Amino acid sequence: MGLVEQTNAQYYTGEVLEKGTGVNPQYVNWPSSMTPLIWNTGTSVDNFKVYESDGGVLTVIDPANYIVEIIDASAGTSRIRVNQAVAITKYIVVRLITQSIWDNYGSYAYVSLTDIVNNFMVAYVGLDKLIPRCKRSDIVFHAKRGLQEFSYDTLKSVNSQELTIPPSLSVIIPQDYVNYVQLSRVDAAGVKHIIYPTRLTSSPTQPLIQDSQGVPTQDEYGENLESMQSFTDIRWAENNALNLSGQLTNQQINNYANVYGFDWWKLFYGKRYGLNPETSQTNGWFTINEREGKFSFSSDLVGELIILEYISDGLAYDMDSKIPKMAEEALYMHIAYSILAGRINIPEYIVQRFKKDRRAQLRNAKIRLQNIKLEEFTQVMRGKSKWIKH
Repeated sequence: MGLVEQTNAQYYTGEVLEKGTGVNPQYVNWPSSMTPLIWNTGTSVDNFKVYESDGGVLTVIDPANYIVEIIDASAGTSRIRVNQAVAITKYIVVRLITQSIWDNYGSYAYVSLTDIVNNFMVAYVGLDKLIPRCKRSDIVFHAKRGLQEFSYDTLKSVNSQELTIPPSLSVIIPQDYVNYVQLSRVDAAGVKHIIYPTRLTSSPTQPLIQDSQGVPTQDEYGENLESMQSFTDIRWAENNALNLSGQLTNQQINNYANVYGFDWWKLFYGKRYGLNPETSQTNGWFTINEREGKFSFSSDLVGELIILEYISDGLAYDMDSKIPKMAEEALYMHIAYSILAGRINIPEYIVQRFKKDRRAQLRNAKIRLQNIKLEEFTQVMRGKSKWIKH
């Protein structure tokens, strides 16, 4: 039996058809291989719509006339119960909305964490197998830990958000954020320009309130009082970032009679005494404000469109997490090694064997997921042999 469980109509249009029976109610089974249905009685949360079709024209069925029923939660199977009679000459059409169809595309390249756990129990746990007995909860724990570790340096499952910098010059860190990959400003042509982190400033985690003697003050419980906003952040937000990149504004030229003087306070970063590559660019800077849980940007980026690329640990949505099939065997070996290494009376040579197997499979997964194409590599390297004329 083939592994493709969806028809072309289910995959490309995200819809399931069921011929009318003329009775009330009627059921439409939803394949577990497709994007799970989200239903909340016709609200904006719903990721699908139900229609009645005569073979050509689609008529929307009132959301009050159908509900979603879970058949088997562990298998991810469900069905839609339509509480109205649909004539035998017509069809019931259940169709995903556009964004949910995107989740359905390319799904064959991945395997769910639930399937990983089920497959491991079938292949490795039982009588005359590697692991005679093991709780499912133990396998789930090690599978999640393995997925976390793989996400940091092997799977590199990068999420990205398109955002606009507000007047506050801050955007909130994503909910499933672990570490950032890259922040970029997008110009009018849609081209990315990398925004670099800066060492010129930082966001203090404790902006303390002091008395006239400089001693931090405390509240009635003896805890240090903190200011609602850091003065460092305020000064950085008010600063014109062009000062730091060496470009003089008209106001500065008018304020300074001798703008080409050599007083140190007139020597803008990277302007006259050589160039500092860290600051000699006009794409702006960002810092991470750990206290507020935000990315803070320089003032020249206000109103700009940016792309925030970041790494998640792959567990934000629990067992719905997906693992590339090219890393599936590596995760099996990780689970096996972790279980064996944590048990007593297991011969050391067996533990070391699976440690080596885990390392080998992880290396293979990294090579496969690097996705190096010889033609693309050659195209990039063609320009490396050019002579640079002075």
